[in-house]
Amino acid sequence: MTTQSWAGWYRDRHGSEALTITADGTQLHTRIRGVDFAGAGFDSLGPVPGIPTEGSFVLDGGSLRDFVLEWDMPVPVASADGALHQATLSCLLSLKPPEPDLGLALHLGGAVYASGRAELDFGSVLDDIRRQLPYGAHLQPSVLESI
Repeated sequence: MTTQSWAGWYRDRHGSEALTITADGTQLHTRIRGVDFAGAGFDSLGPVPGIPTEGSFVLDGGSLRDFVLEWDMPVPVASADGALHQATLSCLLSLKPPEPDLGLALHLGGAVYASGRAELDFGSVLDDIRRQLPYGAHLQPSVLESI
């Protein structure tokens, strides 16, 4: 699988900063305030072993918590006639108390298809959007399947 990267923002009680999220098909990677993080999913991002963390992070069991992460990613969508259209998936992950939340919105051809459930499972939230697409339209397989 091809490695993909997306620009985004990280925010916590210490402020915000731009970042790049990279997915290689098995893990996500990012660098926040000079510290490398990796994980199988967004809710499991933790410091890369062997690299010390800075004191300004709120960690819970080695994973990031109490933060908001926003990013946009291009997503190809095939219509019923087989034509490919470029869409943008806007993502907002909030791991802030009291309840974690993942919100997704697919922007396609002037329409927005938004998730309506508060879950952390990327696949389940993405399925919510898939069910809203016009008849015959479907998201093309991509790195989305591994998040």
